[in-house]
Amino acid sequence: MEKVFIYWDNSNIFIGAKNFAEMREGKLSRGLVRIHFKALLRLVGAGRAVAKAVVAGSTPPGARELWDKLRGEGAQVEELFDRGDRFGKEQEVPDERLQNRMLLDAMKSDSPGVVVLLTGDGKGREREKGFYYALELLHARGWRVELLAWRDSCHRGMREWVKKNGVFVPLDEHYNTVTFTKKTAIFPGRAAGWVNLSRRATAN
Repeated sequence: MEKVFIYWDNSNIFIGAKNFAEMREGKLSRGLVRIHFKALLRLVGAGRAVAKAVVAGSTPPGARELWDKLRGEGAQVEELFDRGDRFGKEQEVPDERLQNRMLLDAMKSDSPGVVVLLTGDGKGREREKGFYYALELLHARGWRVELLAWRDSCHRGMREWVKKNGVFVPLDEHYNTVTFTKKTAIFPGRAAGWVNLSRRATAN
């Protein structure tokens, strides 16, 4: 079986989860929904041996322990950035670093494998930049591609291209298993369910 390489745009996935939560469970849940990292990693890996998993995203105060938890699940977290410097400007762009890491890893690999991307961000293709363009480059060089994203938060062109050339997994169908909501005095909260991989198509 081909090697599996995972690239996770956490900011995009989390914002998409908030949007979907508001639509599914109401406005209050938008601020209470959280990603269940272990469950999402299980869905992404789909029972396969993972050669590498890289996560990118900003790290607002109080969130670093979440990245440490993800490290404990076996993911190689390479791209951690503070949200901004003392002037409030973002110092580096996690998306670009993640895209570069995808391409560099592919160049260093002795043979094509499976690239699994978690993001809905497909902008930049017309300028030969971005995740969409990177997926096209890898696919042209023999890599199999999988994309996991929230359907309404995913770039339509990238989503349709992946449907034709790889595997698209809408996170909408796994919402109750890859997310949970915090409990409050007026909101009952919701635990994450068990990830069922029987409906999880893969590219290998």
